[in-house]
Amino acid sequence: MRLTNEEHDIMDGKSGSNTRDALQYQIDVGEFFGAEQFVRVRSAHLASDAESLREFGVGYLQQLADTGIKFRIPTTTNGQASDPARAAELGQNLIWAKRTEQIQASLETMGAYVCNTCVNYQTIDQPTLGENLAWGDTGTVIWANSICGARSNFEAGPAALMAGITGRVPAYGYHCNEQRLATVLVDCTASPSGRADWGALGAIVGRQLNDYWKVPCFVGSHLSPSPDDLKALGAALASFGSLGMFHWVGITPEAPTIEVAFGGKPPVATISVSEETIFNLINEYVPESSKADLVVFSAPQLSLFELKELSIMLDGSKCHSSTRLVSTTSPIVRNEAARLGIIRDLDRAGMLTLAGTCFYVMAPHELRATHGYHTLVTDSAKLANIIGGYGYNAVLRRTEDCIKAAITGTIDR
Repeated sequence: MRLTNEEHDIMDGKSGSNTRDALQYQIDVGEFFGAEQFVRVRSAHLASDAESLREFGVGYLQQLADTGIKFRIPTTTNGQASDPARAAELGQNLIWAKRTEQIQASLETMGAYVCNTCVNYQTIDQPTLGENLAWGDTGTVIWANSICGARSNFEAGPAALMAGITGRVPAYGYHCNEQRLATVLVDCTASPSGRADWGALGAIVGRQLNDYWKVPCFVGSHLSPSPDDLKALGAALASFGSLGMFHWVGITPEAPTIEVAFGGKPPVATISVSEETIFNLINEYVPESSKADLVVFSAPQLSLFELKELSIMLDGSKCHSSTRLVSTTSPIVRNEAARLGIIRDLDRAGMLTLAGTCFYVMAPHELRATHGYHTLVTDSAKLANIIGGYGYNAVLRRTEDCIKAAITGTIDR
């Protein structure tokens, strides 16, 4: 890779050994992907949950913080493995709360904005068209690339950490113009409504493509998706297909027309999505029992609007005594929802609203073993896709059906 004078100085140790080691790590990544140079980034978003880091990773961050090194650019944190304030109420092993607090302390010492959210773009950092970022978490990256027209690859935890320290990333992938062009046309004749439908749309396309380097372009002029709709769509595309970007003609900034989105080239394939296709995807998730052990609204974390919608749909009803009702959101949104009385209403319904975490990073296999959970009902296609790997029977349903399951304790099979 070609290095600037400043980067040569870093490699000569003029910014300290830790910064030199960070840049060397990035050089190795860049050479693997064929990057010729670095590009400066405005911010980094760091996935650093305790379930991924384990004891060694927690200790490594502590050692790094003890050296006095600081992040060069604004660095935000993704959802953690615990909400320490409510871990005992959930019945979670408190080691995850302890390690979460240790991670937060180390990153705060290094100068991070410890916001613990996978929807940083909805709360504190909305990117702008064309700027370069070093973001981790698949849902944040696909939002930045698609909805904002910013530029980021999926930066794994160590890579985002190094980017925060050096302020740059290798210039490959979605930092490059040619990678951002659409390759596959998606003709959407369906009219998705709600998180489950929009997530199902993402699941259908993600499954068929299943390739980080492919970029779908949606056509559906009859639709006007909300930000929360697009959040669910992007999270599912990334979860089911490892996709890093999509276009929607007339909605996303780099797709004013099909011709512009594809750069004048024809699509390599076309996918059609109908109402029946979405219906069939949702109904693939078959309950093995009529009993709903868990109803979870998570993945991605909920917005203020989504929490309010849940409180309205519950309408004073209480969760069934045999069913655990959980939602996750960012600490910023939870605080505002509490101020507005939304959390009070959700608490009365028996919902445990966790802040700064997402259900699938909370060591869910341990929660299953501890509490005997098996059937998990959710309106999140991303969560349904992931949670089966932890031994759960995932049941994807529309939001109103999830609420019904929470109140009755049963699932309509």
